[in-house]
Amino acid sequence: MKNHYLAGLLFICFLYGCAQINTKDSEIVLSNTQIEFVEDQDEIFPGAYRIAEYVPMLNNKKVALVVNQTSTIGDKHLVDSLLALEVEITRIFAPEHGFRGAADAGAKVEDGVDAKTQVPIISLYGKKKKPSREDLQDVDMVLFDIQDVGVRFYTFISTLHYVMEACAEYNIPLIVLDRPNPNGYYVDGPVLNKEWSSFVGMHPVPIVYGLTIGEYAQMIQGEKWLEKPIDLSIVKCVNYAHWKTYDLPIKPSPNLPNLRSILLYPSICLFEGTTVSVGRGTQKQFQVLGHPSYQSDFSFTPKSMDGAKYPKHEGTVLFGKDLSQLDVKEIKDKKRLDFSYLIDFYNKLGSGFFNDNNFFEKLAGTSALRSQLESKMTEDEIKATWQEDLTTYKLMRKNYLLYEDF
Repeated sequence: MKNHYLAGLLFICFLYGCAQINTKDSEIVLSNTQIEFVEDQDEIFPGAYRIAEYVPMLNNKKVALVVNQTSTIGDKHLVDSLLALEVEITRIFAPEHGFRGAADAGAKVEDGVDAKTQVPIISLYGKKKKPSREDLQDVDMVLFDIQDVGVRFYTFISTLHYVMEACAEYNIPLIVLDRPNPNGYYVDGPVLNKEWSSFVGMHPVPIVYGLTIGEYAQMIQGEKWLEKPIDLSIVKCVNYAHWKTYDLPIKPSPNLPNLRSILLYPSICLFEGTTVSVGRGTQKQFQVLGHPSYQSDFSFTPKSMDGAKYPKHEGTVLFGKDLSQLDVKEIKDKKRLDFSYLIDFYNKLGSGFFNDNNFFEKLAGTSALRSQLESKMTEDEIKATWQEDLTTYKLMRKNYLLYEDF
């Protein structure tokens, strides 16, 4: 799609109602006849801001939204903005963490009704991951708008797959409002082996896959990971490029509170399949690492809190590493996964390191990484084992890029 957002450009969209939406450096004015977009040339805007691109496609349609707390235009939720524009919303589908994004990781998300708008909410996390024919019986169009963080085991891309699959089966068009990928500036990690396919990793991509969620949707379609083709439209971001830094204005989930945690997440989420805490139950989630048996001067004690009701090692003093002071630019400049923490904790904890439920393998997407740690391979030796698969993936990835690459 052409970039229609030039500074001061005026759009006529025949809107209904009046609202002013403030962003960091810009202002969108919605009146009863027009949208005026006054834009800073450097500020990045998600696809949801491009109202002129997609609202005409929703006119006279019954629309279902796949959204959560990140689905906003400025300080207004997409649901509220579309209702103000008299779009008929018949369903809200909620991913992991729920519509408002407050549920614990892995916690069951219940169906319900949005108290503010009275729109029915259907959970797509738990036993039901895919919309049914009944869920879509009064739907003409599905709109997907969720902030991703560009990591294979972050489950929103799995939700995207199942939504695409349902839309393909029932011949319902899907619009993806694209959002920037804060980890979209590199590609790294083992490519998932289908033996370990699960909701925390469905597709043969590396841990860090370097695509926005719109680009990823194109890959799902283009690589025929769906049995049937889908009528897919992507509404691109404004001013985004893969090399740019994007600091999310809203937490993408309860335990990723800031950009540092989001940049560290690809390297340390593998600890979720071990006996080591990643700081759930603290205010430094995914920025500290700890275990009762680790030898260190640094310590913390996980406690029950919103977003972490039963954290690992709750109430126990843990010793480990404090990563919360790492410079964000230094983390980004590495442009790679950092497995030094993983290797260090395994070497010091030994047989007490891994959980017994194979979750580590599901996160890694392979059984090889556990064996490599047990064999005391160095980080460089480990990374050398996935370079051939990574080269093949990078060639495939190029087919789906919508933005300037890193």
